[in-house]
Amino acid sequence: QVQLVESGGGLVQPGGSLRLSCAASEITFSIYTMAWYRQAPGKQRELVASITGEGTTNYADSVKGRFTISRDNAKKMVYLQINSLKSEDTAVYSCNARASLGRNFWGQGTQVTVSS
Repeated sequence: QVQLVESGGGLVQPGGSLRLSCAASEITFSIYTMAWYRQAPGKQRELVASITGEGTTNYADSVKGRFTISRDNAKKMVYLQINSLKSEDTAVYSCNARASLGRNFWGQGTQVTVSS
């Protein structure tokens, strides 16, 4: 069982920045592809960004150029740097860890609210 704990969410003005963090308990952290998802009120959850254990990244078109995902395998951490925030970025952001053999774990989520 992998425990994922997100932090860093909050209220920010349009154009501002946030850095979300996700701490993982799994000792073999590097084997997991880590990802950030978000779910806005009334909308389906969507993939924001992912990063493999080797560092290959993937982003949703809506966040390319504004969001940056990174990881520190030694610290078992994954980060999401969010810049140039827009109101449509308001959502609950959740951390996901996925590996082979059906291993798929979620954090509890952290709220990001973009408002003036």
